[in-house]
Amino acid sequence: MRIVYMGTPDFAVPALVALAKAGHGIVAAYSQPPRPAGRGKALRPSPVHAKAEEMGIEVRTPVSLKDADVQAAFAALNADVAVVAAYGLILPRPILYAPRLGCMNIHASLLPRWRGAAPIQRAILAGDNVTGVTIMDMEAGLDTGPMRAKHVTPIEDKTAGALTRELADAGAELMVEVLDDIALHPPVAQPEEGVTYASKIEKAESRIDFGRDAHQVERQVRAFNPVPGAFFEYRGERFRILAAHVEGDEGPAGELLDNSLLIGCGHGSIRPTLIQRAGKGAMSAGELLRGYEMPAGSRVDA
Repeated sequence: MRIVYMGTPDFAVPALVALAKAGHGIVAAYSQPPRPAGRGKALRPSPVHAKAEEMGIEVRTPVSLKDADVQAAFAALNADVAVVAAYGLILPRPILYAPRLGCMNIHASLLPRWRGAAPIQRAILAGDNVTGVTIMDMEAGLDTGPMRAKHVTPIEDKTAGALTRELADAGAELMVEVLDDIALHPPVAQPEEGVTYASKIEKAESRIDFGRDAHQVERQVRAFNPVPGAFFEYRGERFRILAAHVEGDEGPAGELLDNSLLIGCGHGSIRPTLIQRAGKGAMSAGELLRGYEMPAGSRVDA
């Protein structure tokens, strides 16, 4: 098939590679424009942009798809289908319906649960047992289009980073299966029941509220690993918790219950196992405490 590929972050790279490897023709790749990055704030292309260029695929980076000339250039590609994965721009109707088969999206949830911007993080935060990836036909609504295929995976103790990598690979494989035999994957309308929305993660959500149940805090740690990172403050310094486990000890919320970094929560307690001081690399709790005292009875700023 003649495919226009539309994606931006690391999540979208595996499907680009898999579709090309499967023999489909990627006639162009659309990605968000390069952004300033690093200390020098030099413009850096997105992961999809960089990979597409490496593969010899034409890359287009419009700021918006609302311009008539941009829409005409898209239609002129005469694509059979546009494959979309975390592109990050709204697709107007002239874009949605320009390809012969329309636009198909790789969405990282089991629709209709967790429509929207942050489905992986929201599934972890909510304590869902399973999540997955859905291949869907796109329409004007927010992730409301009919579904063609699903892949289910347990969440268990996975971080958002690990789950993103797993679902990116699963979505790539599933997208290839769908396009290899469209007739075996007819569109099926989403059920009206079970709809939830995965709103964008706000920076304020990454501050840990130890007044919550310890299991909620542990899920917050996993949901925000690697970014933005769940954190607390101690003596004016920020500490990101990258991994932790729940313990049954009870004590005042936000208080250090022993000399080994056990922190009281609203119910139960949490013990960080991997932690990062501001400006430092990740380290185990033991490594941190060998050079930094955090005695029992102290309080973290929750």
